[in-house]
Amino acid sequence: MKRLYIVRHAKSDWTFDVDDFDRPLNERGKRDAPAMAARLKQRNVQLDALVSSTAVRAWRTAQLFAVVYEREDKAIIGIPKLYHASAESIYDVIEGISDDFQSIAIFTHNNGITDFANSLGIIRIDNMPTCSVLGFAANTNQWNEIRKAEKMLLFFDYPKMKA
Repeated sequence: MKRLYIVRHAKSDWTFDVDDFDRPLNERGKRDAPAMAARLKQRNVQLDALVSSTAVRAWRTAQLFAVVYEREDKAIIGIPKLYHASAESIYDVIEGISDDFQSIAIFTHNNGITDFANSLGIIRIDNMPTCSVLGFAANTNQWNEIRKAEKMLLFFDYPKMKA
């Protein structure tokens, strides 16, 4: 059984004097990311790997999760292909993950992340909010079988969700 947690990057700053790729997190994003990581830990979510888009806002979100999980930045696997990735590209990245990892978090962007979530067939989401996390289990021992594996929703959570 593999477990995957897809995370939309935290709220970013709309600074127009930098490229989209280089946009940083805003203050809310800097608060939400560690708070959501702590909520994952409260659910006893174990993360064997953190895989992130290399865009600043996604990478920084992954870094803030890594701090809560007591991991070093070098433990984050940067995948440039995750920057504004389509659902298909997200599948491609997952299928290339080492089977040594049982539980991974992937940090990426909308619209692809919402499309990917809806492609799973276990939930319907109109829009994954910033710093939202969708967790699911896949009945497989190999990441390259993720598309056809039976999937089970574990949870969907986001910063403004009421407990």
